[in-house]
Amino acid sequence: MTSPTDESSTATPTPNEGQRELIEGTDGLYLVDAGAGTGKTFTVTHRYANIVTKDGVEPDDTLLLTFTRNAATEMKDRIVASCEYDMRALSDAPIQTFHSLCRDILDQHGFHAPSYLGIDDAITGSTQLLENETIEREYFREFIGRFSDDHDEHHDLLRCLSDPTALLDLITNLAAKGVFPTADGWYRDSRDALEGDFDAFKDMFDEVNRPRNGGNKQSTLRSNLGRYGKNKCYLPDAPDRDELRGEYGSKAVPEDVAERVFTENRDHLIEFVHDVYVEYLEFALGRNYLNFSFLQLFAFVLCCEDADLRESLAFEYVMIDEFQDSSEIQFKLALLLSGTDNFCVVGDWKQSIYSFQYAAVENITEFEARLERFAAELNDDAERVSFSLGSVTRVELEQNYRSTQSILDFSENALVTPGSNRESIDRESILERVVSLHSNTDQNHSQIEAFQHADEHEAILTKVQKIVGNDEYAIEEDGEVRPPTYGDIAVLTRTRDFGRELLSTADAYEFPMAYEGGIELFRTDQAKLLLAWLRILVGGPAADRGWAVVLERAGYTLDEIEYVLEHDAYPSEMAAFRSELEAFETHAAVTRRVFDHYGYDGTTADVVLTTVQSLHSSTTMTRGDLIRIIKDGIENGYTKEVQAVAGTNSVTVQTIHSVKGLEHPIVILGNMNSGAFPPSGGSDGTITYAEPTGLRRRKCYDDSHSDPHVYDNWRADVLGCCQPTKYGEERRLLYVAMTRAETHLLFAAGEEPNTFLEQLPVDIEALEPAVSPVNVDETTHTQFRTDVPSSPEFESYSPHSFMDDSVYEDGSDGRGMDFGSRVHEFAEDYALGMDVTPDNDDERNVKAFLDGLSGELLVEERAYLPLEIDGRRVTLSGVIDLVHLTDDTAEIIDFKTDLTRNADSEYRIQLSVYYHVLTEWFSDYSVTASIFYTADNAQVEVDPLSKTDLEAVTKI
Repeated sequence: MTSPTDESSTATPTPNEGQRELIEGTDGLYLVDAGAGTGKTFTVTHRYANIVTKDGVEPDDTLLLTFTRNAATEMKDRIVASCEYDMRALSDAPIQTFHSLCRDILDQHGFHAPSYLGIDDAITGSTQLLENETIEREYFREFIGRFSDDHDEHHDLLRCLSDPTALLDLITNLAAKGVFPTADGWYRDSRDALEGDFDAFKDMFDEVNRPRNGGNKQSTLRSNLGRYGKNKCYLPDAPDRDELRGEYGSKAVPEDVAERVFTENRDHLIEFVHDVYVEYLEFALGRNYLNFSFLQLFAFVLCCEDADLRESLAFEYVMIDEFQDSSEIQFKLALLLSGTDNFCVVGDWKQSIYSFQYAAVENITEFEARLERFAAELNDDAERVSFSLGSVTRVELEQNYRSTQSILDFSENALVTPGSNRESIDRESILERVVSLHSNTDQNHSQIEAFQHADEHEAILTKVQKIVGNDEYAIEEDGEVRPPTYGDIAVLTRTRDFGRELLSTADAYEFPMAYEGGIELFRTDQAKLLLAWLRILVGGPAADRGWAVVLERAGYTLDEIEYVLEHDAYPSEMAAFRSELEAFETHAAVTRRVFDHYGYDGTTADVVLTTVQSLHSSTTMTRGDLIRIIKDGIENGYTKEVQAVAGTNSVTVQTIHSVKGLEHPIVILGNMNSGAFPPSGGSDGTITYAEPTGLRRRKCYDDSHSDPHVYDNWRADVLGCCQPTKYGEERRLLYVAMTRAETHLLFAAGEEPNTFLEQLPVDIEALEPAVSPVNVDETTHTQFRTDVPSSPEFESYSPHSFMDDSVYEDGSDGRGMDFGSRVHEFAEDYALGMDVTPDNDDERNVKAFLDGLSGELLVEERAYLPLEIDGRRVTLSGVIDLVHLTDDTAEIIDFKTDLTRNADSEYRIQLSVYYHVLTEWFSDYSVTASIFYTADNAQVEVDPLSKTDLEAVTKI
């Protein structure tokens, strides 16, 4: 049989029986179990081609949704090869991601969408899609600071939050589950969802509280409660452990515990979350941006409330690829957009690994039940899902075109392997749901091995060298069997940290190895060195940490570093470099100078610089803010996409998440270590939401002991013991990793192999590292190569993006960014009428200038200017320092602390953007733009560029 996934084959691919059933069965409800390597994309695209060749059916009638832009592009390419439509005809066809679909809906119809939630704002063509999570967290920090000032009634809850930005994750989770606020309450049945469902919880409670081993062994819940109260501080009314676990010798927890733990007054908590949620929605709209979750939220509300729009948007056919990665709101949105019962979902529950992105594996494992439930919820007050929910046709794709049968059979063990020694697995019930795959390959000589050594990195390199050229690990290529090369091998890891460490070891041996996937940008040497110098520039206690990094990089010993710090005996050239950096006005200028000084001129340095520029153009940052952002990026693993440097014969290193959908002849699954896979530690945040327990808090602020304290919530701890273990997704990750292997599969561990590896049916052999010199003609390098991803849907820039920062780099007359920030802060506070006193001549000049203004003062006004550039929508945005309004004039004033006029031409770009925004805001006013130079008390009027000239600048 010709493989449907073989792109190199010149023969026409022939569908197998399961594929043919789906391709030809175009009408009705379909649930497709498309296992790993079963030719899913081939089948979906051929089904689409079959649908659009029907009489009266056009591409516009058929919605095909997937989860990445690359996948949508690949789908179009495959469809063009399978039907009469060319790429031009399909260019505007609805073959897209959920997010681009929602954007299209809001672009055309979304102006009044916020009004359905009682929010007095609009979504316009200039509304940005904010994709950068780091920038959004900066916005959210600003928002939560204002929220705290405005809501004294919520201070006790805010005190419980070690990191208030975790509330952003909570809001995103609620949005993904269809829980939305309105201005004065909650949308539809959202409040009920927040309360939880006791009956559903009781079922879960009973399941985990059932005695094991036929009643001879205590229940999992009672066992879990043996750790109740450990390292916790509860309020005085909390029950003790014995009260919860029951009498000595009991096999189960008393029945009444279920109601005691579930019942809790959460009115204030729900009110708090409501206020944060709705006010952040208003904040985001006020700043003219939406994140991905809000994009879907407003598209859903619009389709739910506007029957005429819903009818006009309805598709005759809806297909959703990778359905195991969908969220609840995406499932419901797809139902709203389906005008008929020609509704098909395709996926594999065993490969659902994105719950951290709010994917709900239950969408596919409980498809029929959720289909009926979601349709009923949507139809509770009006008919929104009009098609009949008849029988669902199940199609199972069983033919695997990737791996040997030995690997396929072995991989099923991943789904029933415990994540810890305490976890019990119902193997029978899990395996009943598994559709076993059958290999299409004639070869079945797989090596499935495991090895370990304390120095795991060197052990992996040693094993790779044993594999290369060894006929025992021969692979099949074009029907022939040959010995493997470096390029046939991939090392997969649960975390990027391990991959980076492995690359460092490989680099020391000049070993042929390359990284593909996401790089944790702020954990690179370039970012860490930038962080060090920023700490030095800020001064104070943080400076010593910066100096320690800089001195260590220069080769100083620990004792020498301690002496330098103790006596402030900094090397003269380093002290001079610090003085040079202090004079620069912008973060970008500092970053560029640091990288130039240390010879960092590669793509990773370029992306760090680009990211710093992006943060600066999107937010108002001091150096302290940038230090915090980089620290957060290090802690949270802020990532950018990277590609391996060109080459053909090197080992590939990837994370398991990034390898989904790919394949390699030989896979080594590394870092199979205790605490690393599954990862240990971590928490869900102080305030959490989950079905069926609803909204809960893990901490509470109280003064019960006459000493205010943040206490642990005993109910939340017990509820956590009732929840299923979170190892299910880790098992699916293990399964995904295993099924990437075509021919051979190996596992590597250090001193403490994890439970997964210990429980798999494979012997763990000791391997003594012995890495040999490498002689490979053509290899890739271990250096990360980073590409800045771009969005074809939106483009938004600050005027700073088109200003030449080099005008600031002659810092001989500069006084530093922090000085400028302080002057701007004084100007803002004084204009707002706050009781502030000038500390220097610049601030005294600002005070005198503001005292001389007789009109209304608008401070820190955000401006957005949409432009059309070669058919692209581009928005320039920034913050106007001051707008002075009189009866007939609107005067833009921008404060500058420069001692020279070097940057006048660049400031003209910035002021021109503001000028054109205000001419629209105040169409009956005379608008002017000027710079007030604080150093010499001079106001200089700026002749603004025309929109045509701005468009020309933006094109550069």
